[in-house]
Amino acid sequence: MTLGLDDDLGHPVELAGPPRRVVSLVPSLTEALSVTVPDRLVGATDWCTHPAGLDVTRVRGTKNPALATIGELAPDLVVANQEENRELDVRRLREAGVPVWVTRIETLDDAFASMRRLFADVLQVPAPDWLTAAEQAWATPPPPGPRVAVAVWRDPWMWVGARTFTGDLLTRLGCTNAVTAERYPKVEPGDVDAELVLLPDEPYVFTADDGPEAFPGRATALVSGRQLTWYGPSLTTARADLTAVLAGQGRMPRS
Repeated sequence: MTLGLDDDLGHPVELAGPPRRVVSLVPSLTEALSVTVPDRLVGATDWCTHPAGLDVTRVRGTKNPALATIGELAPDLVVANQEENRELDVRRLREAGVPVWVTRIETLDDAFASMRRLFADVLQVPAPDWLTAAEQAWATPPPPGPRVAVAVWRDPWMWVGARTFTGDLLTRLGCTNAVTAERYPKVEPGDVDAELVLLPDEPYVFTADDGPEAFPGRATALVSGRQLTWYGPSLTTARADLTAVLAGQGRMPRS
């Protein structure tokens, strides 16, 4: 049975059948695949740290995957993401005859729809229970929340801006994103008009001694970057965890 499908970018992907050997170049998809179809995942990046104890061949990083190692794994599908991975690597894999499925996820609804397509249309397995639970967890409208800014780097200071998954997550939590100039703008802390500053542990690892001191007189919270990104199974608890942080009930557990 031959499958002819278009990925999230509209690129045609020809498959001989439901993939049985999958390499993931995206940490969030690695976790979703490992939890749902563990027997099919054969490779992942060095940055794929969930679930704990993941035992598959490592293919280096998201921005510099070891294409030779991927080829040796003989995958019948590689999964990638428009933002996480380089178009050059995707193109080289395709030129080598490896089918690549590229996802595009800028909103929570994008994440749900993209993962449903990956499981139902590509892998041809039922939607996992965690995906249904995550959709239900985010279905109800939120109460009004504070004006929030999410830092992603310092030196220079960079922030979550417009048209980003995390920005959409803030909206779904009832918050207003205080930084909307572009996707990841550079803005000095003193120019950020936010009631609450969230300091995640990825990609920059903010700590209690490295971040909050830049915001005297303003509320800050150290949070898990994993809950601010579109990690699959973690979306089931992300809303409750983030709501607790917004309500001032302490720091979010970090992974």
